[in-house]
Amino acid sequence: MSHDSTAAPESTARKLSGRRRKEIVAVLLFSGGPIFESSIPLSVFGIDRQDAGVPRYRLLVCAGEDGPLRTTGGLELTAPQGLEAISRAGTVVVPAWRSITSPPPEEALDALRRAHEEGARIVGLCTGAFVLAAAGLLDSRPATTHWMYAPTLAKRYPSVHVDPRELFVDDGDVLTSAGTAAGIDLCLHIVRTDHGNEAAGALARRLVVPPRRSGGQERYLDRSLPEEIGADPLAEVVAWALEHLHEQFDVETLAARAYMSRRTFDRRFRSLTGSAPLQWLITQRVLQAQRLLETSDYSVDEVAGRCGFRSPVALRGHFRRQLGSSPAAYRAAYRARRPQSERPVDSDPGGAGAPRPPAPAEPAALSPEGSVPFQTRRTAAPVPAAAGVPGQRSAP
Repeated sequence: MSHDSTAAPESTARKLSGRRRKEIVAVLLFSGGPIFESSIPLSVFGIDRQDAGVPRYRLLVCAGEDGPLRTTGGLELTAPQGLEAISRAGTVVVPAWRSITSPPPEEALDALRRAHEEGARIVGLCTGAFVLAAAGLLDSRPATTHWMYAPTLAKRYPSVHVDPRELFVDDGDVLTSAGTAAGIDLCLHIVRTDHGNEAAGALARRLVVPPRRSGGQERYLDRSLPEEIGADPLAEVVAWALEHLHEQFDVETLAARAYMSRRTFDRRFRSLTGSAPLQWLITQRVLQAQRLLETSDYSVDEVAGRCGFRSPVALRGHFRRQLGSSPAAYRAAYRARRPQSERPVDSDPGGAGAPRPPAPAEPAALSPEGSVPFQTRRTAAPVPAAAGVPGQRSAP
């Protein structure tokens, strides 16, 4: 799923300064950035497709630091413009940043702050969100980035409301996207916002991509413990939870295992993973259900029990909210895409056929990078109470 703002909040609405032009898009490049992410806004905003009904933008490619800029495969790029050209742009896009742990150049951050103050729309694709966060432009705002980097973004910039479920987040004058292809989704959204559905659809046809993608990043989440979380004492509790997802337990159980009060545990857990523990637990159960639906022939009722949900109704509700379909529909669609030889063998009702896969008594560790923080988007509805987590009365 994506978050499309229909109207920018009053607090973020700014009038574009006189020297800036709405149709001018500046793309800010840095050395070490991946070439694919960098090329997305160049292709979307830099090619004249007026013959296809796509209004033309004026593209400025700007170096965020002294060149030449080295990128994927050892290629060297020379940007035709410097930071001073950003002063003319109504939209500034940061398609990538080379390192999620190193600070961007202060001159580039100053240029982004000035652009924002003068009413420009600021866009961060994938790791470009780290540049926006370093400039302070994501403080107290909802944002996303690649699911693999979301915990680091939340930990390094605790005032940012990181939501790794989204393909992109539009918060009015500041927008962020998840990794790689999600950058295309966000750029199409910008064209749709500026010029309407017909223009965005025409551009999507030229790019041979869907005008809108349903779902979010959940289906792509990895299942290994990240190194930085594995070094924290709380990782032992996280590992225990992942190994016992087939059991019914709640966040109070995890807090007790960590010898913390619920309030302290919530704070420490969010600081570590960027996620509220309740929503993280629900997401891990849904991920486990997704895996069982893909690799076994268990009924939906059995899958619910093996993932710690109190009832199939709870599984269906959380599954639909996170993946946009019912468990049965997800399984059918998944199997339709798989070769016959790779599909699980159905059990023989008479007991003479191939046996069912063994029960996953101790599921393999899943990743806290699959974490989902509490809903923080300004226009979104609250996250419903976790009916599938016993003992839970309301979402934190």
